Amino acid sequence: MREGEPLALLQNIFGNHADNLQRALGRTTERHARLTANLANINTPGYKRQDLDFGITLDEEVGRKTRLSQWREERLARQANSTSMRVDRNNVDLEREVFAMAETELRFQALTDMTSRYFSGLKNVIREGK
Repeated sequence: MREGEPLALLQNIFGNHADNLQRALGRTTERHARLTANLANINTPGYKRQDLDFGITLDEEVGRKTRLSQWREERLARQANSTSMRVDRNNVDLEREVFAMAETELRFQALTDMTSRYFSGLKNVIREGK
C-alpha cells in the first residue's frame, strides 16, 4: 500500500462519521481552552474575551456561508463590542464564562457518548461477521 491508502481505505469503510466526531470533539476542546483562558485573564487589564460559535464553525466545515451564519457573526461582533467593560477595559463576565463552560461540557459529554456508541456499533458488526 502506498502512503495515504490505509486512511483512504478506512474512510471508504467507515465513512465520514468518525472524522466528523473527531472534528466536533476538537472544536469543543478548543472552545473549552478559550473559555478557560478567559477565566484565567479575568483580572488582566485590557483583555478581550474569546469564544467559538459552533454554528459558524459547522458552516465553515461544510464549506458554505448561510444567511444564518452571517447573522451569528454580526451578533457575536456586536456582543463583543457592547459587553460592559470595566475601567481596566477587560470585558470578561464571570457568569457568562461559567455558563458557557457548562454548555461546552454538556456538548462534550454528548459527543463522547455518540463516539462511544458509534464504535460499540462497529464492534458489534465486526463480531457478528465472525
